Amino acid sequence: MITIGLIIDIESLRRGHGMTQRLHIHGLDVAKSLAELIALDIAPGTGIEPDQFWKGLATALQELAPRNRALLQRRDELQRLIDSYYAKRRDAGEDLADVDALEHFLKEIGYLEPETTATVVTENVDAEIALVAGPQLVVPVLNARYALNAANARWGSLYDALYGSDVISELHGAEKGSSYNPIRGQKVVEYVAAQLNEILPLKSGKHEDVVAYSIDETQGVKLIIKLADGSTTAFADKNAFVGHHQEQVILCRHHGLHLELHIDPQSPIGQHHPAGLKDVVMEAALTTIQDCEDSVAAVDADDKVEVYRQWLGLMQGNLSDRFEKSGKIIERQLASDRYYVDVNGDTLKLSGRSLMLVRNVGHLMTTDAVMLDGQPIPEGILDAFMTSFAAVHDVKNLGRYQNSKTGSVYIVKPK
Repeated sequence: MITIGLIIDIESLRRGHGMTQRLHIHGLDVAKSLAELIALDIAPGTGIEPDQFWKGLATALQELAPRNRALLQRRDELQRLIDSYYAKRRDAGEDLADVDALEHFLKEIGYLEPETTATVVTENVDAEIALVAGPQLVVPVLNARYALNAANARWGSLYDALYGSDVISELHGAEKGSSYNPIRGQKVVEYVAAQLNEILPLKSGKHEDVVAYSIDETQGVKLIIKLADGSTTAFADKNAFVGHHQEQVILCRHHGLHLELHIDPQSPIGQHHPAGLKDVVMEAALTTIQDCEDSVAAVDADDKVEVYRQWLGLMQGNLSDRFEKSGKIIERQLASDRYYVDVNGDTLKLSGRSLMLVRNVGHLMTTDAVMLDGQPIPEGILDAFMTSFAAVHDVKNLGRYQNSKTGSVYIVKPK
């Protein structure tokens, strides 16, 4: 049960009245703002009462906080021994790079332990972690704009990426400039065609020879590729064509990664392409680490609350940010899922966002957001409890979108 003091304070919050700076809950002194976040924002809908959470945290801290301190003391002891080892060898004129001597010493002090055979079996792991390789971003979770940008980097325009980078030379009239340069644009189109020949080779012909990508649904769903000589062809890999969206977006797959061919002969770019190809949009950042550690400055309880609130917003799918750019107010939100008709005529849904992991603070830092016996608790333990509790909204599919399709929470714990 929730303690009487906590009930009173929750009711005070709901009525908008003031409350004490800290609440005493199951032997813990908890910052008001953190208790409020749990009671009013994180716990509702999860099936986990605030009292259950605090009781569990208190129990874990009673066991783990002393162990955490002991391990840090042991680390300090090992570091002193290693510093002394190098100092003595330096003073004696001995070789500091003697690997055999160093290995013997590290085993002697218990820094290196005998290797053992270990077998790890994992379940419910998303494909982005277990099966498919791709870029991973790390972004400060405290900055909503950056956090959203990173989460939305799952899909990106290859045309835009090439046009704005030095992959395409600016020589011979192909400067980026302040407005669209058709010479540079043509170089982008040529570069992309060459890339498509590598990743989506045709049975005959080249992508630069294509004059039409069209969908035929007379028998199933098929992609018909027409060449300039009037012949038709298909992808060399029969599994490369996955589906389409309103016949204007052709969904393809290569090594488990998807890319879209966007067809619009009337668009400013597409009208200059023989097949009306206005863009190629590719899966890019498959995963993003929302960082609570290195890239974040969270120095007090209120800062920690904002960190956890941002992560909660990502798990609930309702995080947004408004900012001004070029004189206009822009509101950024998480990208929607993407829908297609697959080769069997069924609906196919792909995530519009990268799979998000959350990085906790390491074992060294402490936080006064929660106090135990008058002392700040290990911040990494609080991070583990708070970020996993917030992620229950995703595990139970309570939010707007699904982060993990397998019901998992991915927490990065620094060494």
